[in-house]
Amino acid sequence: MPNLALPGTGESSEDKTGGLKSNSSPDAAARLPAVDRLLAAPQLNAVAAEHGTLQVKRAVQDVLAENRAAIVAGAAVPDSDTLIAQVRLRLSQVWASRLRPVFNLSGTVIHTNLGRALLAEEAITAVATAMRTYTALEYDVASGGRGDRDHIVEDLLRELTGAEAATVVNNNAAAVLLSLKALATRKEAIISRGELIEIGGAFRMPDIMKAAGCKLVEVGTTNRTHARDYEDACGPKTGLIVKAHWSNYAITGFIATVDDATLARIANAHGVPYMVDLGAGALVDLALHGLPKEPLPQESLAAGADVVTFSGDKLLGGPQAGLIVGRADAIAKIKKDPLKRALRVSKLTMAALEATLRIYASGHRLEERLPTLALLTRRQADIRAACERIAGALKSAVAPSFSVAVEDCASQIGSGSLPAERLPSAALALRPGAKVSGRAIERLQDRLRALPTPVIGRIADGALWLDLRCLLPRDEAAFVENIRALMSP
Repeated sequence: MPNLALPGTGESSEDKTGGLKSNSSPDAAARLPAVDRLLAAPQLNAVAAEHGTLQVKRAVQDVLAENRAAIVAGAAVPDSDTLIAQVRLRLSQVWASRLRPVFNLSGTVIHTNLGRALLAEEAITAVATAMRTYTALEYDVASGGRGDRDHIVEDLLRELTGAEAATVVNNNAAAVLLSLKALATRKEAIISRGELIEIGGAFRMPDIMKAAGCKLVEVGTTNRTHARDYEDACGPKTGLIVKAHWSNYAITGFIATVDDATLARIANAHGVPYMVDLGAGALVDLALHGLPKEPLPQESLAAGADVVTFSGDKLLGGPQAGLIVGRADAIAKIKKDPLKRALRVSKLTMAALEATLRIYASGHRLEERLPTLALLTRRQADIRAACERIAGALKSAVAPSFSVAVEDCASQIGSGSLPAERLPSAALALRPGAKVSGRAIERLQDRLRALPTPVIGRIADGALWLDLRCLLPRDEAAFVENIRALMSP
């Protein structure tokens, strides 16, 4: 690279050979350029013009401070080109988004820590449009008066579920909290002991009920609860009967549960609402798509439930949201609660949710248009073929330290959806060679996460597994290019 004479110094900080000066005296750090002089370097002019001088100046200050400390500790004085490169690297790190794209090869399709559902193209387009323009979010165009943002999706939810009314909040935990507070605050909420669920982050149903101001009344046992248990628990202080779906665990063996129709009858007989928390939720019979069946909100409502809550960003394949559907009077009471405003969603969520619900309402090419459904229904043979296409490039990147084999495996749906079910899949299994030292797999996993686009796999049975269920053909070339960085020393 050409030698850079920093403005105002009269000479560069390099020696005549263009190398680094040695630290021959305690004053060597003084040979570093001043902040303003390095900031005025021509190589930084374009960067400052695009992003502003302030951030560039901060990066220059940080780089000089780090080098000053290093020189005092005995390091050599860097030349000007090295300093400029360090500043540019620092700036690229500052401007890089923390919400980084990753390759999800973990084997979990709806991965909570990786953002859950991928949105449909129609939803992405709708969000982009809403971001660029003013929208009639809470404005009634016909009357010119104030509108209700729930109306954007309410008709679609009514059509899809058979509900009389609907409302939307920011996630299903919020939907449960709001519904409990609005319907049963300062009253008793009856629920089976086997349904006292805990979702991610130690967020527990008993804690939700406490936060909502309800008194938890648990009935039955962990594995068996009968209709008489609910009947016996109902009294003058009862405000609600609740059923929570086993969305993130399974109980098998000697079990007994009470169906929706029976619980709705018991609740109606005692003049209290019956609420069902479906957790992950779904709007179509997944069995028709070759997947295990999941309870549907329309089934619970048809059986007599007054309120049903479920997620928008799990099996539904839409944005993060909590959907509350049910009887008109119950939904109206929920919407009037002051907490509703704190939990409402933005126009971006509404735009994505409306577009997603329209796909369901059309009933047309769902597996093609909904990425989550496409990934869940992907054939094992297609995934194995993807493994075969990529195996060679991966072998070149990790050989001879690791072997790479195409092997069958099982994916999971994720995010508490159908926890006991597995999907036949295929993966690239990376195993260390005999001469590789211990913890080699962990170090390789670290290197994969450090790639330009991090690769997220899983370690099991002495191998690092890269399940390709979530790597679509359109992304294969980018993945191969990405892993070439593993060849770097």
